[in-house]
Amino acid sequence: MLPWFQNGQFPLYLAPMARFTDIIFREFCKQQGADVMVTEFVQADALTREDPKLWETVDFTEAQRPMGVQIFGSNPESMAAAARMLTERLQPDFIDINFGCPADRVICMDAGSSMLRNPKKLGQVTGAVVKAVPDTPVTVKIRTGWDDDTIVAKEVGHIVEGEGAQALAIHGRTKVQGYRGDANWPVIAEVAEELTIPVIGNGNISSAEDVIRIREQTRCAGLMIGRAALGYPWIFRDIKHYLKHGVVPEPPSIAERWDTIIDYTRKIMARPFREQRHSDLRWMRPKFIALTKGMEGSRRIRGALGQVNQIEDLERVAQMHIARIEQSE
Repeated sequence: MLPWFQNGQFPLYLAPMARFTDIIFREFCKQQGADVMVTEFVQADALTREDPKLWETVDFTEAQRPMGVQIFGSNPESMAAAARMLTERLQPDFIDINFGCPADRVICMDAGSSMLRNPKKLGQVTGAVVKAVPDTPVTVKIRTGWDDDTIVAKEVGHIVEGEGAQALAIHGRTKVQGYRGDANWPVIAEVAEELTIPVIGNGNISSAEDVIRIREQTRCAGLMIGRAALGYPWIFRDIKHYLKHGVVPEPPSIAERWDTIIDYTRKIMARPFREQRHSDLRWMRPKFIALTKGMEGSRRIRGALGQVNQIEDLERVAQMHIARIEQSE
């Protein structure tokens, strides 16, 4: 069994989210109590072509361990080759295979959740990766199915377990759902009952109370938190505190939240790759909107965030927002 599941541990994963869960964001979530990290996913074929931008994407620090690297693709040979390259160069704690991404650009490659329509091939890919890295655990992430008429989570779970995967994360929505509607926790619970490997549940986890409810209603061995952590990385701290003391701690102040966002931005801009080589922050605008989601008055500043070009612009938006909130108290 993977060590972070042993001795009754119930790990909280930070879900990998493309363009958001970069090395700096993961660092902060780790400080707030996230137990297990997974990189943003990288395409196996591109990785084997030695694309330097992808190696930056899968970079991580020792402090972020246990750390997994997530790959996607549909060709067993290239997936196996990518897994070997990653383990030799980075020595991650595990390789994670993405069979869950619903994005069109991934689906058109017959990868991500597209593989849920071909469980046999999905098993072949999993088996090839497991054989390629015998000394590194392999885990798998899926959705419940392609649509409501093809819920295959149980079938796929048995397949990947048989191929040697050591854990299975299930996002409780179908590909067709995307991120809409409620996660199907009864399906996740059913799979967790049947498999012997750990099942990690994912979807609609936004509070410490959700964690208590899920632990009572399922045999999930851990939970994966995604979008709720983008706007509020302190969710890991809150959950850990609630599980230990039975109360949720006071949330960070609006000033502390902005300090964190600005510090995050400065650290990202210091990273030596792609857009970060210059000071233009336009490429980070989606990140700013995600990081401020749920913050008091966040809707009013969304337009201003869409105009941020330089770090000074971001600081002005922060000062304006803090002043407005403080005046309203």
